[in-house]
Amino acid sequence: MNATRLWTIARLELLQRVRTVSWYVLLGVFALLLIGVTALAYLAYGGWGQSGPGIYSVVVCVTLLLVLLVSPTLSGNSINGDRDAATLAPVQVTLVTTGEILLGKFVAGWITGLAFAAVAAPFLVIATFAGGVDPLTVVVSLVVLVVETGVVAAIGVALSGLLARPLFSVATTYLVVAALTVGTPLGFGLIGAAVASEGTSITRSYETGPDGAPLCQDGARFCGDTPEKFVCGEWQTGTYRAPRFDYVWWLLSANPFVILGDATPTRFSEYGYPDDLFGSLKLSVRSAQLPPSLEQRWDDCAPGVHLDSTQPTPREIIDETVPSWFVGLAVQVLLAGLLLWGAWARTRTPARSLPPGTRIA
Repeated sequence: MNATRLWTIARLELLQRVRTVSWYVLLGVFALLLIGVTALAYLAYGGWGQSGPGIYSVVVCVTLLLVLLVSPTLSGNSINGDRDAATLAPVQVTLVTTGEILLGKFVAGWITGLAFAAVAAPFLVIATFAGGVDPLTVVVSLVVLVVETGVVAAIGVALSGLLARPLFSVATTYLVVAALTVGTPLGFGLIGAAVASEGTSITRSYETGPDGAPLCQDGARFCGDTPEKFVCGEWQTGTYRAPRFDYVWWLLSANPFVILGDATPTRFSEYGYPDDLFGSLKLSVRSAQLPPSLEQRWDDCAPGVHLDSTQPTPREIIDETVPSWFVGLAVQVLLAGLLLWGAWARTRTPARSLPPGTRIA
């Protein structure tokens, strides 16, 4: 592995992109979208104390979303696109190895994705001016953003080496990204609902008169302020389905947004709730780890007595549950690594066989 040859491949790939007008148009559209998102975030969080954490987290999440939407197009045809243009074979007969070609194109795709993240930098600085943004939150969130950009670039480059047709490899890259971002919560919801447990509800209602008011034990006409004086009916027992999301919460661990939210440190507002979008994502995912209550009791004659009257606070939920971001990130890196290995095996020369219709030179 030669660093000079690797960087030469990456530099050539980057030069092909920056010389096109469409590249700058895409960056401009990206910036316009971030302007709108930042303005809306200011309006949404402006009246809630220190708005900096909320605005910052929204801008980072939207930046990640846009990078996930753009990167497959930029990296999903890196290798098979060169093969179609008859420029891959001349490179393969030089001293450049297959690994250097793959890694060079991966580095170029990664840098290209980071260029879009760089466009978001001014908006992140603007968000910090609102105050309250934790420096550790900035560091961790940006590191996760950079790593996720690299993972998507690696998947796109790898699929462009595995698949012969550029259009098919770009579409497949989008499908993989969609599986990680949309498929994981979809599978989480469907499987969690499918493996539901049976819960028991125990309820008791008070008797009512012709006017709909509660009947009183002492025969009084009105006792609405004292439920213990109501004439109570019989206890009723029923069943209900309780989805077991605590069995399948791990499906969300490979979601890029879950990784971003779960890895970022959480700060709480004066009301005890997370003060940014990262914390809200973390709280939602961590709450899924808690098993549901399989017995619910409600007594109209004693409405203050309820089995679910004591709920854990958001801080308690986050402190008592298990972080999963490192597992999800490891799954993504492993997936990208396996695909890159497959692309290396498919692209190396001399090749024993090529897909039908593959252009060589």
